[in-house]
Amino acid sequence: MNRCSWCGNDELYIKYHDEEWGVPVHDDKKHFEFLVLESAQAGLSWITILRKRENYRTAYDDFDVIKVSQYNEEKVEELLNNVGIIRNRRKIEASISNAKEFLKIQKEFGSFDNYIWSFIDNKQILNHWNDLSKLPANTALSDKISKALKKRGFKFLGTTIIYSYLQAVGLIDDHIDSCFKRQ
Repeated sequence: MNRCSWCGNDELYIKYHDEEWGVPVHDDKKHFEFLVLESAQAGLSWITILRKRENYRTAYDDFDVIKVSQYNEEKVEELLNNVGIIRNRRKIEASISNAKEFLKIQKEFGSFDNYIWSFIDNKQILNHWNDLSKLPANTALSDKISKALKKRGFKFLGTTIIYSYLQAVGLIDDHIDSCFKRQ
């Protein structure tokens, strides 16, 4: 079975590739989870985050955006001492701040899903790549979304992180043409 080569032979990576990456998400909880995880990944490998994902679910109250938006300094300290997640104060504080902004978008647009999919008129972008080396790190779309989110007060969501997020939640399908997921 042909897969995108980035997942290699790691079972966790293969499961993520086969079951999640590039699959359209229409669930706000999942959108928030990926925003937290993608921003935590900045400067690290995605496999590092995948290996800590269950720890994040526990530490972040199963990505309950309302609960996360209410985290205080005591909770920040608890997260900073949690060896199961990335212990970076700026990333943790950004996740809490981003939860507050996420809730504002839900209120304004009815859901975060409505907001994020509106950038592409609710139609998944199917790219056609023969070689993974051709995949961009960012695009005009990720630039636009990153800028829009930053304008709303989101943090740690630059254009490269946003491009990875768009791939993760299936707004963009970047499976290479020979991958079984593209068939």
